[in-house]
Amino acid sequence: MGKGCSTFTTTILTLSVLLFPSLSTSAAFTYYSFDVSASLRSTLNLFSADNAQLNQQVHQQPDKYDDGTLSVEIHPRISLHAHHYTDYKQLVQSRLARDSAHVNSLVSKAEFKLRGFSRSALKPMEAVLTAEDLEAPVSSGTSLGSGEYFSRVGVGSPSKEYFMVIDTGSDVSWLQCQPCSDCYQQSDPIYTPSSSSTYSPLTCSTRECSTLEVSACRNSACLYQVSYGDGSYTVGEFVTETVSFGTSGKIPKVAIGCGHDNEGLFVGAAGLLGLGGGPLSLPSQIKATSFSYCLVDRDSPKSSSLEFNSAKPADCVTAPLIKNNKLNTFYYVGLSGFSVGGQQISVPPTLFDVDEGGSGGVIVDSGTAITRLPTQAYNSLRTAFTRLTPHLKSTTGVALFDTCYDFSSMSSVKVPTVAFHFAGGQSLDLPAKNYLIPVDSAGTYCFAFAETTSSMSIIGNVQQQGIRVHYDLARSQVAFSPNNC
Repeated sequence: MGKGCSTFTTTILTLSVLLFPSLSTSAAFTYYSFDVSASLRSTLNLFSADNAQLNQQVHQQPDKYDDGTLSVEIHPRISLHAHHYTDYKQLVQSRLARDSAHVNSLVSKAEFKLRGFSRSALKPMEAVLTAEDLEAPVSSGTSLGSGEYFSRVGVGSPSKEYFMVIDTGSDVSWLQCQPCSDCYQQSDPIYTPSSSSTYSPLTCSTRECSTLEVSACRNSACLYQVSYGDGSYTVGEFVTETVSFGTSGKIPKVAIGCGHDNEGLFVGAAGLLGLGGGPLSLPSQIKATSFSYCLVDRDSPKSSSLEFNSAKPADCVTAPLIKNNKLNTFYYVGLSGFSVGGQQISVPPTLFDVDEGGSGGVIVDSGTAITRLPTQAYNSLRTAFTRLTPHLKSTTGVALFDTCYDFSSMSSVKVPTVAFHFAGGQSLDLPAKNYLIPVDSAGTYCFAFAETTSSMSIIGNVQQQGIRVHYDLARSQVAFSPNNC
């Protein structure tokens, strides 16, 4: 990888709107040729491929780095957790339900912090933690399954590897831990503290314990609780352990949760890897100057990598990371607007600002699938897109999508380009598959953006697919490098 960014360009099709007489303007717009046939083949392959073939790559080790970079592989959920769906539409509906629950969790977390709840306001929940039996502090939601992307991380000495959900919207890392008061099903054996020589409980007087949002003491041991706002939670002991990154290195004394009571949206994974910006996140604890990931297509058995302290990739688009003093977990990015068909659309940039109270702004999140935008911004983007697609056959909406098309009789289509514009003047052109996604195997495709009633916008992982996202923590900058997985 190179150490700098250069201008990213892509070959697009430029067509005059004279091809479409219904557009009463003489401006030229840019279009992609979208291969519908290839896209639909990948959806059908999910129901014809052998599960063993899908899972054959998940235990491969990443290459060893000699430059201080720590790296582990990232896998889409489909390569880890065998699905039981009979058709692609059912799979999509399940994904969208998980996504809505995740977004509700993020919004709840933001609102909780911004309302200024103090630690003393959490005493009823802390009281639960001090009980002899670690009871659930909230009622669990439906167990819909884990997030969409997992890393393979080693924990303990000797190191044993576990699949962990990667989440830039969380700080506390944790895994299910024996003895289990209540544990959900996971693909790996549950972590057993007695089998590791480096397992060490944290006491209540430690800095790590006092940094937790919700903590309590039992026999001087620090207990933690993390609730995700959608009914999901984990409760247990806060400890330190050695964390290993494949063959690239290991870090001792990383504070993690040893969860004895866990329930909710985590089925399949052993736990969660918190990549947020708070002091207890993994990047903060290992003093990483940067980290990056590339999310492969969620319908693919391929894998990519999660890297710490790697060089900024070449051929990238950069944007400033915005500091929100009220919410240090989330990664806010300076977004100024969008363009559709190569033409910038009219959206007030103030829609994406963080206000004095910490509300609003735009976060980049690995755990959210579909990009969420405030109503005014979403309506402007959707209107601009539909205005340039009169040649495409529209169809009824699906779930949270209100703009869908019937491509069932087409092998390829021309679709308008879509780009993000960032503060600082650079823009990122999205591949067509990052904003038009199949919702069944029959040729129904939807515009993969949705509106939110929250003032906070979220750039989701569908828009990030196939793009290496590099968080330069030292320079407060995020870089997007297409085709760099």
